[in-house]
Amino acid sequence: MKQKNADGVGDYDDTFIPVPASIGFRTILILATQLDMFTDHVAISQAFAQGEPLPGDGHNGNVYISAPPDYEEDPLNVYRLLNPLYGMSSAARAWHTTMSAFLKREGCETVGFENSMWKVTIDGHRILLGAHIDDFVSACTNRQVLDAFRKRLLNTFDGTYEGPLEHHLGCEINRDLVAGTTQLSQTHYAEEVLRTFVFWENLPRVTPMKPNTRLSKDDCDPSPKPDSEIHKRYCSIVGSLGYLVTMTRPDLAWSYSELSKYVQFPGKSHMEAVEYVLHYLRATWNETITYTSGSHRVNQLWG
Repeated sequence: MKQKNADGVGDYDDTFIPVPASIGFRTILILATQLDMFTDHVAISQAFAQGEPLPGDGHNGNVYISAPPDYEEDPLNVYRLLNPLYGMSSAARAWHTTMSAFLKREGCETVGFENSMWKVTIDGHRILLGAHIDDFVSACTNRQVLDAFRKRLLNTFDGTYEGPLEHHLGCEINRDLVAGTTQLSQTHYAEEVLRTFVFWENLPRVTPMKPNTRLSKDDCDPSPKPDSEIHKRYCSIVGSLGYLVTMTRPDLAWSYSELSKYVQFPGKSHMEAVEYVLHYLRATWNETITYTSGSHRVNQLWG
């Protein structure tokens, strides 16, 4: 299906859907821990198909399509979409616009520059909300207020209540409301990375890079072959480490930054360095970020 506007030109403006930065997701967990909030997880089913069509879509606000494959088409009829479909250039934007309109009716307002993080105060209790496309993370100090908000959300959109927040975007969240702690980790993902690159049984290391390592472009492959196995393996490992760094593993940030400089033409020394990081990951695969409440270091960076 090719989508066009009234001028016959594809609608490619404003087709994106904003999602919270990883720090935004962690900020909700930090505040929930400090303020003793309950945290919930809601998943919307077939979210893009639940969006309202955008006013500028198609011809005069209408989008017409051909019959689905293997479906006998009636030459006397055309098919007009009532809701966006997956695959439409504007489907993601339509869903975000529809979802945002609902949240605004609820009195929500966006937080700072994040167009997919929201806050609202209901009956004196503040709700924090992060929407990663069709996954909603919400937090509130009052269980009844949070439950009522969730029910209004699921009465408006088809979806499921996944219970208290335990998993999100490949991360495991372990909250102890009595102790006032929240642990954030990617143990399953880290193990998957190690097993994928056959490093689960290898010798662990205690540093993310070998001491005195100095990587240089002089060590790059002088005759690079982009489709070579070493190139593919190097890029795959670096890419896998990137998601760990983004979400839960700042201890890998410097190594990842250095290794990312050579993804175009990695040489032998670069491969040795990236595999050394995997040795370190094997030793620390189950490390967690732990947030605590009642600490005297609230809102202070320390290490």
